[in-house]
Amino acid sequence: MVTIHALEERILKEGRVLPGEVLKVGSFLNQQIDTALLTDMGNEIARLFADSGVTKILTIESSGIAIAVAAGCAMHVPVVYAKKHASSNMSSDVYTSNVFSYTHQKTYKIAVAKDYMTADDTVLIVDDFLAMGNAINGLIEIIGEAGAKLAGAAIEIEKGFQGGGDALRAKGIRVESLAIIDSMSDTSLTFREQ
Repeated sequence: MVTIHALEERILKEGRVLPGEVLKVGSFLNQQIDTALLTDMGNEIARLFADSGVTKILTIESSGIAIAVAAGCAMHVPVVYAKKHASSNMSSDVYTSNVFSYTHQKTYKIAVAKDYMTADDTVLIVDDFLAMGNAINGLIEIIGEAGAKLAGAAIEIEKGFQGGGDALRAKGIRVESLAIIDSMSDTSLTFREQ
């Protein structure tokens, strides 16, 4: 099972801080994925939300899909992801929300087909990063449109210094992050005690 400290150590060892407070973890979490670590994180999310009655996991394409699928496998529930781009094979009957991406400096109109989420669902949001909370808030809006119940949000890495997670917690939303970075510079990372 993944420990918070094991993930923190991996971030310190292989993560790279890029200009604009961007943390690159492509060597083990995004572009190249350490599947053993991913499986452990999925199991930890399942443990944290075991008593939440989750029936679906919701994420946003694309880098959140891997951790969402790992959690979905561990919890034995389907995974739904919000699309950022319209496609010809997507129904026009969708739930939508506008989400500003800090990383890409672009607003996306995300969408989930109404066939994949109903008022009978209890939904856990799972994503790779939480910074300012824009993606999570957009996904919460979609869950609300569906009339579904929000179980909370599970995050691989939270940038605590950007305040999104704390703002969600202040609204009464359960947010469980496997690692929380309290400060980040070109030369150092400081993690929040959990």
